[in-house]
Amino acid sequence: MTRPDPAERRRAREAALQMLYQWEVGRVGPYEVVATYWPSRESNEEISEELRAFANALVKGTIERVAEIDELLSARAHNWRIERMAAIDRLVLRLAVFELLSAPATPPKVVINEALELTRTFSSDEAVAFVNGVLDAVRKDLKEK
Repeated sequence: MTRPDPAERRRAREAALQMLYQWEVGRVGPYEVVATYWPSRESNEEISEELRAFANALVKGTIERVAEIDELLSARAHNWRIERMAAIDRLVLRLAVFELLSAPATPPKVVINEALELTRTFSSDEAVAFVNGVLDAVRKDLKEK
């Protein structure tokens, strides 16, 4: 099996972020999010089943491990409580930390760079430095374990 092209994986991460936003802001359960997200995108964009599965796994895994992820983030987001962060920034951080925890085959640098691209696309320029600093600190913590 060949590894999907990085641009395609970025689209899958974007989809995962959008589903996580729907989960958090819309107060929708993880299975409902996945079930309703893809049919609404069918006519607009093609994404392979493999990449849909990747996006779905990111969403479900992030939600399942949100307490553990938030604990790691709280330890490194100095002077920022998780609930006070902008929703998109919080979700990008959660998604990236889940990937750092669960996808050892993906280099941490790639995970962080992807998170920064998501932040540039969906948040603000100021948030990029914040996300980068928090993720780098979490990466170092995980490397020490």
